[in-house]
Amino acid sequence: MIVLKYWRIRLLDKEARRTKYDIYADVIEVIAKKGVCSLTRVSYGANMPVDRAKKILAFLVSHGFIREVLIGERKKYRATKWGLEYLETFKRMKRFFAALKE
Repeated sequence: MIVLKYWRIRLLDKEARRTKYDIYADVIEVIAKKGVCSLTRVSYGANMPVDRAKKILAFLVSHGFIREVLIGERKKYRATKWGLEYLETFKRMKRFFAALKE
């Protein structure tokens, strides 16, 4: 399957599909890199539609991985300590399982 994102092309096979945990990590990572992100920035950064990003953000907020902050009248998102710990643990586990495959 070919996925087009802006001007980059990635080839994905069925094994390369993202799990929900990959998506959670991608969203938290986008927010952590920027510090504070809007819904649109998260959806672009995590390569997902805005409606799906809304659902993911609502889940992450409800479980304490990120929090909503109001800047002016706009809703933005910021990673919490718990979210950053999840991201670090997820990356560590991913490296561990990749090493097992070798």
